[in-house]
Amino acid sequence: MARVLSPDDLYKCCDEGLFGFRTTDELPPLDGIIGQERALDSIDFGLNLSSTGFNIYVLGESGTGKTSAIRSFISKKAEGEKVPPDWCYVHNFRDPAEPIAIFLEPGRGAALQKDMAELIASLKVEIPKIFESKEYKKQNNIIVEEFQSRQKDIFSSLEREADEKGFKVRHAMGGFSIVAVGSSGEPLTEEEYNALDERGRNRIRENGRFIQEKIDDAKRMLKIEEKDTKEKLRELERHAALSVLGQRIEDVRAQYGRDGKLMPYLDDVREDILENIDDFKASSDEAAATPVPFLKMGKQEPDFNRYTVNVIVNNGGRKGGPCVFESNPTYYNLFGRMEHKFQYGAAFTDFSMIKAGSLHKANGGFLVINALDLFRNLFSYDALKRAIRNSEVKIEDVWEQYRSVPAAMMKPEPIPLDVKVILIGNPEIYYLLYNLDEEYRELFKVKADFDNRMDRSEENIRKYAAFVAMKAKGENLFPFDTSGVGKVVEYGSRLAEHQEKLSSKFSDISNLIRESHYWADKEGASVISGVHVEKAIEEKIYRHSRIEDRLREVMAEGTLIVETSGARKGQVNGLALLSTGDYSFGKPSRITATVYTGKGGILNIERETKLSGKIHEKAVLILSNYLGSRYAGRKPISLTASITFEQLYGMIEGDSATCAELYALLSAISGLPVRQGIAVTGSMDQGGNVQPIGGVNEKIEGFFDLCRLRGLDGSQGVIIPERNVRNLMLKKDVVDAVGEKKFHIHAIDHVEEGIEILLGIPPGEPGLNGSCPEGTFHRIVEERLEVLREASKREEERKDRGKRTDDNR
Repeated sequence: MARVLSPDDLYKCCDEGLFGFRTTDELPPLDGIIGQERALDSIDFGLNLSSTGFNIYVLGESGTGKTSAIRSFISKKAEGEKVPPDWCYVHNFRDPAEPIAIFLEPGRGAALQKDMAELIASLKVEIPKIFESKEYKKQNNIIVEEFQSRQKDIFSSLEREADEKGFKVRHAMGGFSIVAVGSSGEPLTEEEYNALDERGRNRIRENGRFIQEKIDDAKRMLKIEEKDTKEKLRELERHAALSVLGQRIEDVRAQYGRDGKLMPYLDDVREDILENIDDFKASSDEAAATPVPFLKMGKQEPDFNRYTVNVIVNNGGRKGGPCVFESNPTYYNLFGRMEHKFQYGAAFTDFSMIKAGSLHKANGGFLVINALDLFRNLFSYDALKRAIRNSEVKIEDVWEQYRSVPAAMMKPEPIPLDVKVILIGNPEIYYLLYNLDEEYRELFKVKADFDNRMDRSEENIRKYAAFVAMKAKGENLFPFDTSGVGKVVEYGSRLAEHQEKLSSKFSDISNLIRESHYWADKEGASVISGVHVEKAIEEKIYRHSRIEDRLREVMAEGTLIVETSGARKGQVNGLALLSTGDYSFGKPSRITATVYTGKGGILNIERETKLSGKIHEKAVLILSNYLGSRYAGRKPISLTASITFEQLYGMIEGDSATCAELYALLSAISGLPVRQGIAVTGSMDQGGNVQPIGGVNEKIEGFFDLCRLRGLDGSQGVIIPERNVRNLMLKKDVVDAVGEKKFHIHAIDHVEEGIEILLGIPPGEPGLNGSCPEGTFHRIVEERLEVLREASKREEERKDRGKRTDDNR
């Protein structure tokens, strides 16, 4: 049964008696998140379940507190977690292109880095001292002198044999040369050699070959002696260096135990230092002064960087597990990078230039990423799934695979990964991933769904007040009194579009709190009351409603034709909801229908012009079926009708105008005019039952504002579905006008209940013969349909006669 709504039906005020305070300064801080029990239980479940694949996707509309909830939960959870180890990269002495990853107890990474730096620094001082000591020099001189003695013996033996054969041996760069000598002991001149007979010359040649063989033997012996001497000197160096190095290395070992990869690494460090002991010797000038020329080697600048420790994750001083919020999840921000230095125009890198990513920092804890940000970055999502699936994090040059010529790259050892990943995003991304990505379903098994509204219970109302208090104190805003909090609660119901619900989009509530403070401060108040909250709401609407005001102006001046008084046949004011993204408002739309003889049925002009969406097309078909079920039970309907939204030049979608379209069509069929001061919104099913629609507050207010602009005459109003009454949280001026009987809001359950409101006559109930009583609306429609049916029948008969006449000819 249709009913006219009272002001109490249009707005649910907040009972300020629920608040036991004068201002919010008296309230304790809010503990926890409001109205998200289901989502919070899901997060708690996901965080506490350590099995593979139970990572979390947190979904919900923006501003519902998703990020705040996650931050609160994981902070508490992390406090009780074990502090993860430090991670370091060190030089791989066997394969420098593959740095070694080493983990240590929290804080020990930095200690190892310091200890290794001190080790090398001390060796730079102590090793030269060893080599400058008298004992070392004595042992070194003994070896050198022994070599020089054996070298001298080899030279002397060679010279004796050369003398016996009439030759002198001369030392030259890179070896020896020989020259024949005469009886005087002086080298033979060319004239003296030519003066010899053939036998003498042959003897010189044979002796020369003999001496050359002896020289070759001497060279081989010298090389053996040199090699032996080098080995002795190297062994002496190793022994001398080990007297310092061995103890130093053992001191480091003693501090870090003997587990893991550190011990083999320290062994490699010791061997490398011994192999490159010259790097630790004194100045190059002293090295150049060695009396043994072959021990003098060309050297590059010593590289001590290979002994450093690159601590990429330092968990020293941390309490509990890590919580990392990655705001820019690029591939390198997540997985780390290898930085480069440029020298002489070429880029180079080594293990010391490895930098950690968020996955390294969150290892052993929690990593939170915004899903949309993740997908905006190339490579990040697939690489993240691979890391979770393989339980390891690799540092790679992601562009290497796309180079036409592969370059030699470093491949740091992967690090084992144990991290709980939490994605935060909107529902669209969640369902897209869930339905299209099988890997995603295996890796993110926990869904935490944040609702955009909650029950308007006394408990939640008090929590709303606590939230207001927390926000005011946290941002140094004025406190709210009970009237101010009450208006915030009512605004929450308006956002939720339900008298028994509150919005959980606390970003919008927070903005209202801040804006209310502004207007209270501007007024000179020190406490925020309901007046200031209402002012903030009004001013926000004013800032965003330019387009709405412009549309209302063109309606008022008649450019966009919408009548709000009088009556018109086949014309009804429907109500549409328009949105500019940050603001939604209702717009009256003129819906017209025409009916004429024919069998074309109901024509949707928007559909024919491709301006109709699928839902609207469905609504028109539902309307047609209702018409057939109501009036074609005994005889078929024969008519052609058209329905359209006048002065609409864009797409139309939705079914909220179905009732209005039906009334326009029934008016066109019956010939009865429709009151133009009554606008209609509502969907319907095939049985004529009226179904709820969205944006009911904005639609009512849109028509009310137009009527008020033209002047309220007491006959205007809106018909809405009964099931939308619970959604009403109308502006104060609408509620006041209804209270003063200047504007009326009618709620209906069935389309027939709106007939008398719009057309002024009762719909009528069928009698025993199936017909409605005289003077009722349905009787008028039935009679009109009979007229159209007979007209169609006569037209068909005329066409049949004409056809038979043509056939006889």
